[in-house]
Amino acid sequence: MSTQIQVENMVVKVLNLEGEAVKEIELPKVFKTPVRPDLIRRAFLAIKTARIQPQGRDPMAGKRTTARSLGVGLGIARVPRIKGSRRAALAPMTVGGRRAHPPTTEKKIRERINRKEKSLALKSAIAATAYKFFVKKRGHVVEEIELFPLVVIDDLEKLEKTAEVRDLLIKLGVWADVIRAKEGIRVRAGKGKMRGRRYKKPKSVLIVVGNKGSVLKAAKNLPGVDVTLVDKLNVELLAPGGEPGRLTVWTEAAIEYLRRRWG
Repeated sequence: MSTQIQVENMVVKVLNLEGEAVKEIELPKVFKTPVRPDLIRRAFLAIKTARIQPQGRDPMAGKRTTARSLGVGLGIARVPRIKGSRRAALAPMTVGGRRAHPPTTEKKIRERINRKEKSLALKSAIAATAYKFFVKKRGHVVEEIELFPLVVIDDLEKLEKTAEVRDLLIKLGVWADVIRAKEGIRVRAGKGKMRGRRYKKPKSVLIVVGNKGSVLKAAKNLPGVDVTLVDKLNVELLAPGGEPGRLTVWTEAAIEYLRRRWG
Protein backbone atom coordinates (compact mmCIF):
# COMPACT_ATOMS: atom_id res chain seq x y z
CA MET A 1 0.00 0.00 0.00
CA SER A 2 1.30 3.48 -0.86
CA THR A 3 0.49 6.75 0.84
CA GLN A 4 0.15 9.72 -1.49
CA ILE A 5 0.45 13.04 0.36
CA GLN A 6 1.59 16.35 -1.08
CA VAL A 7 2.92 19.59 0.35
CA GLU A 8 0.33 22.36 0.20
CA ASN A 9 2.33 25.37 1.43
CA MET A 10 5.43 25.68 -0.79
CA VAL A 11 6.85 28.71 1.05
CA VAL A 12 9.17 28.09 4.00
CA LYS A 13 11.12 30.36 6.34
CA VAL A 14 14.93 30.40 6.32
CA LEU A 15 16.51 30.50 9.79
CA ASN A 16 19.82 32.01 10.84
CA LEU A 17 22.29 30.48 13.30
CA GLU A 18 20.27 31.95 16.19
CA GLY A 19 17.15 30.11 15.11
CA GLU A 20 15.41 33.30 13.92
CA ALA A 21 13.61 33.61 10.60
CA VAL A 22 15.41 36.02 8.25
CA LYS A 23 13.55 35.48 4.96
CA GLU A 24 11.23 33.19 3.04
CA ILE A 25 11.90 31.02 0.00
CA GLU A 26 9.75 28.83 -2.19
CA LEU A 27 10.43 25.11 -2.01
CA PRO A 28 11.39 23.26 -5.20
CA LYS A 29 8.84 21.05 -6.92
CA VAL A 30 10.53 17.89 -5.60
CA PHE A 31 8.82 18.51 -2.24
CA LYS A 32 5.45 18.04 -3.98
CA THR A 33 6.31 14.44 -4.87
CA PRO A 34 3.79 11.98 -3.38
CA VAL A 35 5.28 10.06 -0.45
CA ARG A 36 5.53 6.38 -1.42
CA PRO A 37 6.68 4.25 1.56
CA ASP A 38 6.53 1.11 -0.61
CA LEU A 39 8.99 2.47 -3.18
CA ILE A 40 11.23 3.95 -0.49
CA ARG A 41 11.53 0.57 1.23
CA ARG A 42 12.40 -1.16 -2.06
CA ALA A 43 15.09 1.41 -2.84
CA PHE A 44 16.51 1.04 0.69
CA LEU A 45 16.71 -2.74 0.33
CA ALA A 46 18.37 -2.35 -3.09
CA ILE A 47 21.11 -0.16 -1.59
CA LYS A 48 21.60 -2.39 1.44
CA THR A 49 21.68 -5.73 -0.35
CA ALA A 50 24.07 -4.41 -3.03
CA ARG A 51 26.79 -4.41 -0.35
CA ILE A 52 26.34 -8.08 0.56
CA GLN A 53 29.15 -10.32 -0.65
CA PRO A 54 27.97 -13.69 -2.02
CA GLN A 55 29.09 -16.67 0.07
CA GLY A 56 29.90 -20.15 -1.13
CA ARG A 57 31.66 -23.32 0.00
CA ASP A 58 34.23 -25.58 -1.60
CA PRO A 59 32.20 -28.31 -3.39
CA MET A 60 34.69 -30.91 -2.11
CA ALA A 61 34.68 -29.73 1.52
CA GLY A 62 34.30 -32.75 3.82
CA LYS A 63 34.50 -35.20 0.91
CA ARG A 64 38.28 -35.66 0.73
CA THR A 65 38.25 -39.01 2.47
CA THR A 66 38.39 -42.72 1.70
CA ALA A 67 35.23 -43.35 3.75
CA ARG A 68 32.75 -45.75 2.18
CA SER A 69 29.72 -47.54 3.58
CA LEU A 70 30.28 -51.24 4.32
CA GLY A 71 26.67 -52.06 3.57
CA VAL A 72 24.30 -54.31 5.51
CA GLY A 73 24.73 -57.57 7.43
CA LEU A 74 27.57 -56.52 9.73
CA GLY A 75 25.44 -55.39 12.70
CA ILE A 76 26.64 -51.79 12.45
CA ALA A 77 25.11 -48.62 11.03
CA ARG A 78 25.52 -48.08 7.29
CA VAL A 79 27.49 -44.82 7.89
CA PRO A 80 30.49 -44.24 5.56
CA ARG A 81 33.63 -45.30 7.43
CA ILE A 82 37.32 -44.68 6.79
CA LYS A 83 39.02 -47.66 5.16
CA GLY A 84 40.66 -49.90 7.73
CA SER A 85 38.86 -48.20 10.63
CA ARG A 86 35.44 -48.02 12.24
CA ARG A 87 35.58 -44.20 12.34
CA ALA A 88 32.69 -42.53 10.49
CA ALA A 89 33.31 -39.72 7.99
CA LEU A 90 31.83 -37.98 4.94
CA ALA A 91 28.22 -37.95 6.21
CA PRO A 92 26.79 -34.60 7.43
CA MET A 93 26.44 -35.73 11.08
CA THR A 94 30.07 -36.93 11.37
CA VAL A 95 33.12 -35.03 12.59
CA GLY A 96 34.72 -33.29 9.60
CA GLY A 97 31.92 -34.42 7.30
CA ARG A 98 30.28 -32.41 4.53
CA ARG A 99 27.53 -29.88 5.24
CA ALA A 100 24.02 -31.00 4.43
CA HIS A 101 22.94 -27.78 2.72
CA PRO A 102 25.93 -25.44 2.24
CA PRO A 103 25.40 -21.84 1.02
CA THR A 104 25.83 -21.34 -2.70
CA THR A 105 26.97 -18.30 -4.65
CA GLU A 106 23.94 -18.69 -6.93
CA LYS A 107 21.53 -17.70 -4.17
CA LYS A 108 19.58 -14.52 -4.98
CA ILE A 109 20.45 -12.06 -2.22
CA ARG A 110 20.12 -8.73 -4.04
CA GLU A 111 16.96 -6.65 -4.37
CA ARG A 112 16.72 -5.14 -7.84
CA ILE A 113 14.99 -1.84 -8.63
CA ASN A 114 14.38 0.01 -11.87
CA ARG A 115 16.26 3.25 -12.50
CA LYS A 116 13.11 5.39 -12.70
CA GLU A 117 11.69 3.79 -9.56
CA LYS A 118 14.94 4.51 -7.73
CA SER A 119 14.79 8.16 -8.77
CA LEU A 120 11.15 8.45 -7.70
CA ALA A 121 11.97 6.82 -4.35
CA LEU A 122 14.70 9.41 -3.71
CA LYS A 123 12.35 12.30 -4.53
CA SER A 124 9.66 10.74 -2.37
CA ALA A 125 12.09 10.40 0.57
CA ILE A 126 13.08 14.06 0.18
CA ALA A 127 9.42 15.11 0.20
CA ALA A 128 8.75 13.07 3.37
CA THR A 129 11.18 15.27 5.37
CA ALA A 130 8.68 18.15 4.97
CA TYR A 131 5.92 16.40 6.95
CA LYS A 132 5.75 16.40 10.73
CA PHE A 133 3.51 13.33 10.47
CA PHE A 134 6.21 11.15 8.90
CA VAL A 135 9.03 12.59 11.05
CA LYS A 136 7.11 11.90 14.25
CA LYS A 137 6.07 8.46 13.02
CA ARG A 138 9.76 7.53 12.68
CA GLY A 139 10.18 8.20 16.40
CA HIS A 140 11.93 11.58 16.30
CA VAL A 141 11.31 14.10 19.09
CA VAL A 142 9.67 17.06 17.32
CA GLU A 143 7.53 18.73 20.00
CA GLU A 144 9.67 21.92 19.95
CA ILE A 145 9.73 22.20 16.14
CA GLU A 146 7.07 24.15 14.29
CA LEU A 147 8.63 24.63 10.85
CA PHE A 148 8.98 21.78 8.35
CA PRO A 149 11.25 21.41 6.52
CA LEU A 150 14.01 23.11 8.54
CA VAL A 151 16.07 25.40 6.27
CA VAL A 152 19.12 27.28 7.59
CA ILE A 153 21.38 29.88 5.96
CA ASP A 154 24.62 28.72 4.36
CA ASP A 155 26.72 29.92 7.33
CA LEU A 156 25.95 26.49 8.83
CA GLU A 157 28.50 24.98 6.45
CA LYS A 158 31.31 27.06 8.04
CA LEU A 159 30.86 25.86 11.63
CA GLU A 160 34.17 24.44 12.81
CA LYS A 161 33.53 23.13 16.32
CA THR A 162 31.20 20.46 17.62
CA ALA A 163 30.06 22.85 20.37
CA GLU A 164 28.93 25.34 17.70
CA VAL A 165 26.88 22.67 15.95
CA ARG A 166 25.39 21.63 19.29
CA ASP A 167 24.39 25.22 20.09
CA LEU A 168 22.74 25.53 16.66
CA LEU A 169 20.76 22.31 17.12
CA ILE A 170 19.59 23.54 20.53
CA LYS A 171 18.36 26.81 19.00
CA LEU A 172 16.61 24.93 16.18
CA GLY A 173 14.81 22.76 18.73
CA VAL A 174 16.21 19.42 17.52
CA TRP A 175 18.72 18.78 20.32
CA ALA A 176 16.14 16.71 22.24
CA ASP A 177 16.23 14.20 19.40
CA VAL A 178 20.03 13.95 19.64
CA ILE A 179 19.65 13.19 23.36
CA ARG A 180 17.12 10.48 22.44
CA ALA A 181 19.70 8.90 20.12
CA LYS A 182 22.42 9.09 22.77
CA GLU A 183 20.25 7.39 25.39
CA GLY A 184 19.28 4.70 22.88
CA ILE A 185 22.85 3.46 22.26
CA ARG A 186 23.07 -0.16 23.41
CA VAL A 187 25.25 -3.23 23.08
CA ARG A 188 24.24 -5.48 20.20
CA ALA A 189 22.88 -8.93 20.99
CA GLY A 190 24.74 -11.83 19.42
CA LYS A 191 28.15 -12.47 17.89
CA GLY A 192 28.20 -9.15 16.05
CA LYS A 193 29.79 -7.79 19.25
CA MET A 194 32.97 -9.63 18.29
CA ARG A 195 32.92 -8.50 14.66
CA GLY A 196 33.42 -4.76 14.82
CA ARG A 197 29.78 -3.75 15.32
CA ARG A 198 29.43 -3.88 19.08
CA TYR A 199 26.95 -1.01 19.49
CA LYS A 200 23.59 -0.23 17.93
CA LYS A 201 23.05 3.52 17.58
CA PRO A 202 19.69 5.15 16.71
CA LYS A 203 19.62 7.70 13.90
CA SER A 204 18.94 11.33 14.75
CA VAL A 205 19.34 14.53 12.70
CA LEU A 206 20.53 14.56 9.09
CA ILE A 207 22.26 17.78 8.01
CA VAL A 208 22.28 18.33 4.24
CA VAL A 209 24.72 20.95 2.92
CA GLY A 210 25.28 22.29 -0.57
CA ASN A 211 29.06 22.78 -0.42
CA LYS A 212 31.98 21.16 1.34
CA GLY A 213 32.72 22.85 4.65
CA SER A 214 34.14 22.31 8.10
CA VAL A 215 30.73 21.23 9.45
CA LEU A 216 31.28 17.84 7.78
CA LYS A 217 33.82 17.09 10.54
CA ALA A 218 32.38 19.31 13.27
CA ALA A 219 29.21 17.24 13.61
CA LYS A 220 30.96 13.90 13.28
CA ASN A 221 30.96 13.02 17.00
CA LEU A 222 27.35 13.91 17.77
CA PRO A 223 25.38 10.69 18.42
CA GLY A 224 23.04 9.76 15.59
CA VAL A 225 23.86 12.90 13.56
CA ASP A 226 24.92 12.54 9.90
CA VAL A 227 26.17 15.28 7.57
CA THR A 228 26.15 14.84 3.81
CA LEU A 229 26.48 16.81 0.60
CA VAL A 230 23.21 17.23 -1.24
CA ASP A 231 24.61 15.55 -4.37
CA LYS A 232 25.46 12.48 -2.26
CA LEU A 233 21.92 12.05 -0.94
CA ASN A 234 20.37 8.60 -1.08
CA VAL A 235 17.35 6.80 0.33
CA GLU A 236 19.44 5.09 3.02
CA LEU A 237 20.34 8.48 4.54
CA LEU A 238 16.86 10.00 4.18
CA ALA A 239 14.95 6.90 5.30
CA PRO A 240 17.08 4.66 7.56
CA GLY A 241 15.55 1.21 7.85
CA GLY A 242 13.32 2.01 4.89
CA GLU A 243 11.07 4.27 7.00
CA PRO A 244 10.56 7.75 5.44
CA GLY A 245 10.62 11.00 7.40
CA ARG A 246 14.08 11.46 8.91
CA LEU A 247 14.50 14.71 10.85
CA THR A 248 16.49 16.80 8.36
CA VAL A 249 18.13 20.23 8.42
CA TRP A 250 18.72 21.72 4.96
CA THR A 251 21.00 24.60 4.06
CA GLU A 252 19.79 27.18 1.58
CA ALA A 253 22.43 26.03 -0.94
CA ALA A 254 21.13 22.46 -0.70
CA ILE A 255 17.59 23.63 -1.45
CA GLU A 256 18.84 25.59 -4.47
CA TYR A 257 20.63 22.46 -5.74
CA LEU A 258 17.35 20.53 -5.57
CA ARG A 259 15.68 23.36 -7.48
CA ARG A 260 18.28 23.21 -10.26
CA ARG A 261 18.10 19.42 -10.48
CA TRP A 262 14.36 18.88 -10.35
CA GLY A 263 12.88 22.31 -11.07
